Amino acid sequence: MRRLILMTLLLLVAVPLAAAAQTWPGWPGPPPPGYDPGSAIADQHRIEMDRLRNQAAEREALAQQQRLQTQLTIQQLEAARQPTPPLPPQTAYAPRTLERERQAREAQTARREDVVRGVTEIDAWLDRPPHRPPVTIATLPCPPRFRLASGED
Repeated sequence: MRRLILMTLLLLVAVPLAAAAQTWPGWPGPPPPGYDPGSAIADQHRIEMDRLRNQAAEREALAQQQRLQTQLTIQQLEAARQPTPPLPPQTAYAPRTLERERQAREAQTARREDVVRGVTEIDAWLDRPPHRPPVTIATLPCPPRFRLASGED
């Protein structure tokens, strides 16, 4: 019985010691005097902002360099382009002959007749007699026994 009590006592003492052995002591120890976590975070932010500013400046410099290269390439291409040959001199106005005027009038008349022929077909279709409406109960004559007293059908 004593052994059982002794074993229980040892177990109760050993459990908190094992838990205490697993606690983190801090690395490498307590912070040095004057250490402020807020100023450390501010320094990290400042360093990151400087890095981003430098990165943006590098990108802007690259964009400017590419703009200059593009302008230079365009100038080189324009300088290497062959000049366009001069346009031939414009001919003087030649008056139309009577024969050409007559042909133009006949062609216009033929075009107008084609248009009129198409329109007359449409007019004939629109002027066709209407279809007879289907017979409904309302159009059938009413037997005398169902006539209205006023004499209307």
